Amino acid sequence: MLKEILSIAGKPGLQRMVSNSSNAIIVESLIDGKRFPAYSNAKIIALEDISIYTETEDMPLKEVFKRMYDKEGGKQAISHKEPNEKIVAYFNEVVPEYDKERVYTSDIKKIIQWYNLLVSKGILNFEAEEKEVKA
Repeated sequence: MLKEILSIAGKPGLQRMVSNSSNAIIVESLIDGKRFPAYSNAKIIALEDISIYTETEDMPLKEVFKRMYDKEGGKQAISHKEPNEKIVAYFNEVVPEYDKERVYTSDIKKIIQWYNLLVSKGILNFEAEEKEVKA
């Protein structure tokens, strides 16, 4: 699910990988649907490869999204533009064990922004994924 969703440094929002070419990958913006090439010299990371620091071991971003999804009943979370105190309090409810020293408010805002974008595009669907696993 998150393998094809990419964060590219310098580009707003998230992109979905559409295809590979010899020297670039073709991506489509989840915000406006525009396609463009992303070259190997760009800082590109798949959401599946991102994790956050916790007091014990790193937690995959997918697990954070799952907790937010469960808390919100599959709906969008609070806005990433809320006051910092509200954002930190919300994230503390979802992931109380996150490392408060190493996870910055800017990181939390980005996670919330990404979560809301993925939910609004129907990309995060943990119920469908659970049915596949059980089948």
